[in-house]
Amino acid sequence: MAKPLRYDRHAKRRMKWRNISEREVEAVFDEPDKVEQTGHGRINAFKRIGARSIKVTYKEHPHERLIISAVDKSG
Repeated sequence: MAKPLRYDRHAKRRMKWRNISEREVEAVFDEPDKVEQTGHGRINAFKRIGARSIKVTYKEHPHERLIISAVDKSG
């Protein structure tokens, strides 16, 4: 069973500004195209969804994934 996702305030704001839905974020976790470790324990997951290229930054916690930010990298 996948860990539940929790969105911090920054992530929710970024998603609203960039018109990224929770469904799109969930799709990134279902089958990411690429996953990379970053500094400070953060992880970036990437997924192409239609014409969009979504990047989600998150932290793994024992019982959840904390979504920190979401960006449309399409251009």
